[in-house]
Parts: sequence; C-alpha cells; structure tokens
Amino acid sequence: MKFKAITSALAAGLVLAASATAQTKLTVKGSDTLGAKMVPQLAEAYKAAGNNVSFEIAAEGSSTCFTNLLAGTADFGMSSRSVKASEKNKFASAGKELVEHVAGVDMIAVIVNEANGVKKLTKDQVAGIFTGTITDWSEVGGKAGEIKVYTRNTSSGTYKTFQKLAMDKKDYGKNSQKMAGNEQIAAEVAKDVNGIGYVGLAYLSRDGIAPAAVDGVLPTADKADEYALSRNLYYYTVGQPAGEVKKFIDWATGAEEAGKIIEKVGFIAAPKK
Repeated sequence: MKFKAITSALAAGLVLAASATAQTKLTVKGSDTLGAKMVPQLAEAYKAAGNNVSFEIAAEGSSTCFTNLLAGTADFGMSSRSVKASEKNKFASAGKELVEHVAGVDMIAVIVNEANGVKKLTKDQVAGIFTGTITDWSEVGGKAGEIKVYTRNTSSGTYKTFQKLAMDKKDYGKNSQKMAGNEQIAAEVAKDVNGIGYVGLAYLSRDGIAPAAVDGVLPTADKADEYALSRNLYYYTVGQPAGEVKKFIDWATGAEEAGKIIEKVGFIAAPKK
C-alpha cells in the first residue's frame, strides 16, 4: 500500500511538473502607451480566464517594437504609430512579412497644469508651442510666463505621431524636455504651472492636469472622429500570427471582455472586424 501511495504521489508530481512546463511564455515589446497599462491588464484577464500563458512585457517605445520583431526577440510588438516605410523595407529585405493588427483607438491629449487659465488652443497654436515659435503663455491668451514644453523621447511612437498630426512634421523646439513615458509627462505638467505636454487618453485622470480643447474639441471618447489628434494603436507580428499569439490577439481585439478592459483603462476598443 505504501508503494502504491508513493507511486501515486510521484505520478501527481510528474503531472504538475508537465503542466508547469507546458505553460507558454509570450514576449511582448514596444510602445509605452500600450505597454504601461493596457496590455498588462489584458494579459492578467487573459490568464485569469484559464489560459496557461505567462507574459514578459517591455514598454520602451514603439521603435523597439520593430527592432525586436526583426531580431526575433519578441513574439509580437506594440506600437502607437503605424510602421514606417523604412522599417517595413528592413523586414522585406530579410524576407519577413510584417502584419498589422488594430489594438484600439487613442487620442493624444494636449495637457496643461490645472491652474493654467488656458484650456483652449487652436491646432496652429499647438504647433507653434511645440515647435518653439510660441514661447510665452501671453501669446495664446494666458498670463505672462515662459511656456515649458514636455514631450516623449525620440523612440516613442507618440512623439512621432504628434509631430505628424499636430506639427505638420516640423521639428520640436530646442527647449522641449523629453520624458520616458506618459506618466512622467503628466507628473511634470502637474507640478509646473507653465507646463504643457501630451499623453494618451488613458493618462488623463492624474490630479493636477487638465486637457486643452484643440480647435474647440476636447479629447473624449465620443469625439474620437472629430478630435484632430486621434490615432490607432497597433499590434504587429512577423507573418500571420499562429498558436498562442493568434489566440491572444484575436481575444484582445475582438472579445467583449477585452473591449471593456480597453475602455476601462481609458482607450477606445477597436472597431469590430
């Protein structure tokens, strides 16, 4: 009887070990906008639904989505901008097909300190502030004071998308201060009465900041089609996804539960396919 008990215990242990070994690990790299909040919360919900998957998420900027996919060091990537032609050409040269999946919709909110009297700006004024041709709040109807501009760093997809949507691809002003992520920009603007920056829609809830209307439209989910600085968020894969990557992306872009998480975080669920 003792022998049978030992055998049963060993068998149970082997089953547990096999189960642990069978767990799939997905490595996801790229955008801070997606990777700081949205994808981690989706990943937790996906695991809680009974999927035997672990996630390694590195949110270091959209450019790293493409470098890691090309190097084969990510199972799929996150980007807050569409792939550049130059990046796509590198995949083609390597004989790899890059496939785009819409992860959700975002609005790049222009933010000011909540104590700042300027809460409305035209798109031209936004461009002037971020390119450095407008340098004092009195030039846009506020109290006199040097405008302090906070932006994302150059590896960020938001940095490049904002440059395209708001600045007609012009260069940022030389005095703009570059931050690692949305939360860092929000933190700086919250403590600087003369500060201005931009963040993804999911980062507007921080105390001390307020969104500025652009051309009379505030960045709210119901105004996504009207707001001048709206954009898609993306997942990218090398080739059509398969296995657990396909299963997760299909769930994250199509399941009702995933859509609710995306909207709870503060973004807008992708349109139904």
